[in-house]
Amino acid sequence: MKSALRNLTLLLSLLPLVQVHESSFPRFPETIANVTVTVGRDALLACVVDNLRGFKVAWVRVDTQTILSIHHNVITQNPRISLSYNDHRSWYLHIKNVQEADRGWYMCQVNTDPMRSRQGYLQVVVPPSIVDRETSSDMVVLESTNVSLTCKATGYPEPYVMWRREDGENYRYNGENVNVVDGEVLFITKVSRLHMANYLCIASNGVPPSISKRVQLRVQFPPMLTIPNQLEGAYIGQDVALECHTEAFPTSINYWTTERGDMIISGSFDNTIAEPRRKNSDKYEAVSMDSGYKKYMMLKIRNVGPGDFGSYKCVAKNSLGETDGVIKLEEIPAPTTVRTTTHFPTMPPKKKGRGRVGGDRLGRGGGVGGGSDLNRVSSSDKTSDDDSNPEYDYDGEFTLPSNRPPAIQDLPGAFSGSAQLPVPCRFLLIALLVLVCLR
Repeated sequence: MKSALRNLTLLLSLLPLVQVHESSFPRFPETIANVTVTVGRDALLACVVDNLRGFKVAWVRVDTQTILSIHHNVITQNPRISLSYNDHRSWYLHIKNVQEADRGWYMCQVNTDPMRSRQGYLQVVVPPSIVDRETSSDMVVLESTNVSLTCKATGYPEPYVMWRREDGENYRYNGENVNVVDGEVLFITKVSRLHMANYLCIASNGVPPSISKRVQLRVQFPPMLTIPNQLEGAYIGQDVALECHTEAFPTSINYWTTERGDMIISGSFDNTIAEPRRKNSDKYEAVSMDSGYKKYMMLKIRNVGPGDFGSYKCVAKNSLGETDGVIKLEEIPAPTTVRTTTHFPTMPPKKKGRGRVGGDRLGRGGGVGGGSDLNRVSSSDKTSDDDSNPEYDYDGEFTLPSNRPPAIQDLPGAFSGSAQLPVPCRFLLIALLVLVCLR
């Protein structure tokens, strides 16, 4: 009994010493932060230990149970791993040029008994990349066949893959007009010429940069032709243009022919050609403009003559076939020119000076003497007008003539001494007198 009591007393006396010893053990004031880094960059894992005293810190790779470092020494043979520390409290594990194989858990431990440790996760992300050997290259297919475009991408996290046209236009897919198709495979049933375009396979996973690959899709089909106006009219001497639209892939050979089958070649202006021949060579001008698989043709005929009327044929051919269309040029009457002349009433300008000519003298009943006064201008007055004032006042206002009938003037008396009959009236009076005498 005395022996048991003595042992209990000893244990109680040692208990405070054990508690003090436990509180003085090393401790981790914070966790090890998880780190995410892009492959090829450098990573840094930090471990903070308080009250380390004489204990030692080690870094261990958890999944492989590989000891990387012990205290101040690097144990691993991996040259990309190094160690640094600060004030015997902060311990840093450096990993240069991080690879996907470095992804995993890392442990910072202290050699206490029992061992104390903390863990942190190194996440290694990889931007997307396209696997060329598993991705479709440029394709040429026949119209109305099925086509499948495949795009294989890798990365971490796993990339998201989509397809769209490079020009951003919508396209027909499974009966709908779409702009983007999700997934690695773009499968088009009964492909048409409207599907002909450059397509982009785009892969992204949130790790920049996203990546894309261009796949060119070409759809082959024989030529097709459209004529806006199959009948054109022109008159002699007119310039006329005939138009034709074609579609084909591979690109077609396009040309014009006459109704006799002669190919029309666009003439060019050449100073070395004689004048008559130069005019003949410049008779036709053939224009062709491409827009993808579409082509616009125009034949311009200058100075249409009688021999130019008839049928013209536009022809398009490629390795899959050929087609043509006929445009008929007919003569129409030349437009007639009608000239119309408009007369505007004018008023004589006002004269300046004392030798005025005015209708108001006649209006006041002036006789023959008054009439002679109209034509009589003194030489002194004329000289004065010519030397000092212009003959007409162009700045003066004038009044347009009235549409009403002129006012009746008071005729002079028949027997007035100052009145004289006009010459026709004299002959009429003499004739009447002769008739009276004959009776």
